[in-house]
Amino acid sequence: MDNEERRGAIVAAAVPLFARKGFAGTTTKEIAEAATVSEALVFKHFPSKAALYEEILHQGCRGDPGFEHLVNVEPSTGNLIDLVHFMMHHSLERAGDEMSTRHRLMVRSFIEDGEYARLVCEWMVEKIYPKIADCLRAAQAAGDLLEQPGGFENPFWFAHHVAAMVAYARLPGASVVPYRGNVAEVIAEAARFVLRGLGVKDSVLAAHRVKDFTRHSAAAE
Repeated sequence: MDNEERRGAIVAAAVPLFARKGFAGTTTKEIAEAATVSEALVFKHFPSKAALYEEILHQGCRGDPGFEHLVNVEPSTGNLIDLVHFMMHHSLERAGDEMSTRHRLMVRSFIEDGEYARLVCEWMVEKIYPKIADCLRAAQAAGDLLEQPGGFENPFWFAHHVAAMVAYARLPGASVVPYRGNVAEVIAEAARFVLRGLGVKDSVLAAHRVKDFTRHSAAAE
């Protein structure tokens, strides 16, 4: 393997270990063994486990067609609606395999030192929130939002919490929460709930036809 392949192998080996055993409970020796490289090579690429955390986050987003779609749309009410549906779909429809492992890593971080969760939230503030805020301002200017007290920051996080909690409830396999309907129906209802919470008028939601995001997920697999 070349350096980039070794680096990728180390990250791929570290994610499930961190998700299962936590940051403190995972040793660099275990990561090296899982990646079939030497511990010295792990330290060569990542001087600390914290550096590994950052790379795990960046690799999760790098080259994802869905993320590219997210950051490149023009601010508008329609794109706000589509972005919320996309984020719900991305978090819930792809809850298996790597996405599930990353959800487990996030939950594990909450009950330990929170470092990985903080990195994720900082990344969202830098990369995701500005696009959502621009779309909300465009919707406000178009008269498509109800009057809302305060700014957009907290509603943005509340929207994230809905997607995250529904995804976490599915980590054991079948959802531990007895939601009515299939996954697609739950995604659509959760998105409507979030959009109403953001202030989007019911008449606007009823008139908008949501895009099909399955092609983005298929391309990202």
